[in-house]
Amino acid sequence: MYGFIPFTSSSYLLSIQNSNLFTHSKKISFTDTHIKYIIVKQKTTPEVNIGLVGHVDHGKTTLVKALSGTWTDQHSEELKRGISIRLGYADATFRKCPECEDPTSYLLAETCPHHNKKTDFLRTVSFVDAPGHETLMATMLSGAALMDGAVLVVSATESVPQPQTEEHLMALETIGISNIVIAQTKIDLVDLETAKDHYEKLKEFFSGTIAKNAPIIPICADQNINIDSLIKSIEEHIPTPKRDGKSPPLMYVARSFDINRPGATWDQLVGGVLGGSLVQGQFSVGDELEISPGQRIFTSGKVEYLPIIATIKSIRAGNSSLDEVGPGGLIGIGTGLDPSLTKSDGLTGRLAGKPGTLPPLWDSFTMNVDLLDRIVGTSESGEVGPINTGEALMLSVGTTTTVGIVTSARKSECEVSLKRPISAPLQAQIAISRRVGSRWRLIGIGTLLN
Repeated sequence: MYGFIPFTSSSYLLSIQNSNLFTHSKKISFTDTHIKYIIVKQKTTPEVNIGLVGHVDHGKTTLVKALSGTWTDQHSEELKRGISIRLGYADATFRKCPECEDPTSYLLAETCPHHNKKTDFLRTVSFVDAPGHETLMATMLSGAALMDGAVLVVSATESVPQPQTEEHLMALETIGISNIVIAQTKIDLVDLETAKDHYEKLKEFFSGTIAKNAPIIPICADQNINIDSLIKSIEEHIPTPKRDGKSPPLMYVARSFDINRPGATWDQLVGGVLGGSLVQGQFSVGDELEISPGQRIFTSGKVEYLPIIATIKSIRAGNSSLDEVGPGGLIGIGTGLDPSLTKSDGLTGRLAGKPGTLPPLWDSFTMNVDLLDRIVGTSESGEVGPINTGEALMLSVGTTTTVGIVTSARKSECEVSLKRPISAPLQAQIAISRRVGSRWRLIGIGTLLN
């Protein structure tokens, strides 16, 4: 119905012409039948994490809603300001009709609206909705640690590139996320010639980058236009990676919650919840968990971190309750912890695993450093200068972000003392940012040595 995947200018033209966006009226309507078949509840465990990244207000959260049926902006400040502030999560199940032609055959429904027949299951994916505002780069980097691939969202209504389009692309390249699909959003708000010109500028911008071979899909997420083509591209360009289910379990904690409602009686209260991704091993209900770094306490004027030990009370993936779970996708772990510990992301950035198996705790370390050629994402762009002794750096390791003060700096290595300790293995990858003006800007990548 909506045309072809736009790998070339000619097919791009056909794709957006067939979408019926550029007719006498910009108003798009769908039959009740079409709407009915758009979203169904997913019933299987997600197996891959896909990030939604890009500049602020380019339509990332709206696209997640089109794919999953979930509006990921839930925090009161997000609803008030109309932008994502925290990482958002949602799952979607991709399916395919064996009788429809591509790309119409790719859909989200259990029953094909054209043939009224059951569709074939492809896989369930977890989406990580990263904020696009320049002040929230640390949050984007913590979300990138969970991503197996990314959809880079670019609005057709703005010039190419916008600052955080460039900065998020650089982050993906620095971290090594190469499985990328480009979603050209809001094409219902521009005319055909503007959309075509914008597409050509996107091709020019992405040439020579890690996204040079990424497909560019024109979509209107509000009206579900070309979502089938987008799903097809995701299936073809963001594969499910091989997982290690036999090693000791290791979970990156990206969010933590107190899910108890105000006014709940004592017998209605439940323990705190951890949200994130199991990157290796397996968890089962009843397993004992260690969370690191643990609880911060002051003893004789010194700060110490006591281990946090908890029992897994429940496991959820999307709408499903599970007895056990393997690596891949985003999960929620219900625990017996006092919910005051998990409230308002109190344990975000931690690692969780079986007691005695977690990586060491670091309050200082040496890392090698590979700096970028230039700073991106700001009008103050310029060459990246060397790291200096005494400089404060923002360090993102897994889903945790901390500030480190450089105690010794050499050409390719530096030693840092951390404001807040982290749990990480040797050779862990570290995204390095420095203050440029009033913002943290990505300047390079490091590896934890000792």
